[in-house]
Amino acid sequence: MKPTLDLTTAVWHKSTYSDGGANNCLEVTHHSPDIVPVRDSKVPDGPVLVFGASPWASFLTFVRT
Repeated sequence: MKPTLDLTTAVWHKSTYSDGGANNCLEVTHHSPDIVPVRDSKVPDGPVLVFGASPWASFLTFVRT
């Protein structure tokens, strides 16, 4: 059985690249030092993608270059 991640107290932060428009609404939370949950702010009760901290850092490095 997969462990359940409780994000009920998580503080979500919208990407600084989001322009507030209908299509750009990525949010992340730094709820744990080892993982980075990501969601679509337009669907806050929808699915959450969970990345390891290291792959997330690699992704950010890639998109910033």
